[in-house]
Amino acid sequence: MSEQELNPQEAKGPLGRFLAASPDGTVKTIVIAAVLCLFCSMVVALAAVNLRPVQEANKLRDKQVNILQVAGLYEPGIDVNEAFQAFEPRVVDLATGKFTDAFDAATFDDRAAASDPELSIALDADPAGIGRQGKYATVYLLKDDAGNLDKVILPIYGYGLWSTLYGFIALEENGNDIFGLQFYEHAETPGLGAEVDNPRWKALWNGKQLRDESGELKITVAKGTGDPRFHVDALAGATLTSRGVDNLVRFWMGETGFAPFLENLKAGEL
Repeated sequence: MSEQELNPQEAKGPLGRFLAASPDGTVKTIVIAAVLCLFCSMVVALAAVNLRPVQEANKLRDKQVNILQVAGLYEPGIDVNEAFQAFEPRVVDLATGKFTDAFDAATFDDRAAASDPELSIALDADPAGIGRQGKYATVYLLKDDAGNLDKVILPIYGYGLWSTLYGFIALEENGNDIFGLQFYEHAETPGLGAEVDNPRWKALWNGKQLRDESGELKITVAKGTGDPRFHVDALAGATLTSRGVDNLVRFWMGETGFAPFLENLKAGEL
């Protein structure tokens, strides 16, 4: 009698014995699960790599749409890339309030810079709740047909109730009159804090002023009434989100934010 006939299981080899094993066996169940997990992870990783350029393109387009919207230039169906050519991106050194050519404004990542120890600073006084502040920020200059400054778009962000709100504020060429404000990313409560997206509330910002005649920062988000030049009514039922918006706007429009830049802009010293 041959060895195969004496030891039929050993003659099958490891793979044969595995395939012949009961499908309900512990070892077979674990091995199959592990193989499936490995295969699925490979598929997900491959898809993520292949889709990254598409994701980055969509992210850029969304950013451009939001800038166009806050500047009042967006209309459904427009060529976003073409319309965005009206803006000139520039990187600003927040400490000096002047433009810097140390970075390519078309590719500079403000959010990545804010978490880079070499490109950011830790904040002691942190009313916006952001922890670290980038030393540089990208601003967007909108020129009219004659090449004169029409509006300047500034990035702003800070903590609300549940999340960090990221957005843009559009100022007129004088750097003091607000044209618009909107947020493009947040996780505030739907129907309450998320009303920062409500067109009626966003419309309240149009025509408000940052500072009074003496240069004191006056813009305020609060309940009740106030000087109509500087007061924006708080969101109903969203006190903490409204307070967060007030804090972040005042922080970024203040001396540790864009105030030096806006002063240079007004003086024509950029």
